[in-house]
Amino acid sequence: MPVRGIRGATTVTADEPELILNATQELLESIQEANPGIKPEDIASVLFTVTEDLRSAYPAQAARAMGWVQVPLICANEIPVKGSLPLCIRVLIHWNTETPSKDINPVYLHDAVTLRPDLQIDSKTDIQA
Repeated sequence: MPVRGIRGATTVTADEPELILNATQELLESIQEANPGIKPEDIASVLFTVTEDLRSAYPAQAARAMGWVQVPLICANEIPVKGSLPLCIRVLIHWNTETPSKDINPVYLHDAVTLRPDLQIDSKTDIQA
């Protein structure tokens, strides 16, 4: 079975654990909505990155709280490029699926919509598809 990548990102307003965990959960739930059929048992692994200004919580904690207990998760720091989007949480989900790449929908929420202006934005939800 092929492994496909699903990208996503979101931002928070401050480095506070509750904000990071809530934003990560919102992002993962939005990715599940945008990609029907994705289930934790079909996820090979998940890589989270955060900008260097986020240090108070691991985004992976939000996935665990959602029941993703058997999914391999890892968190890392994003490269601190000058002028990059601050307070940002990014995710790359490796999904075991027959779904064609063209039908995989990335999700960018809040200020992270600026990361991929080339994608069409659904202004109602900020979900890019």
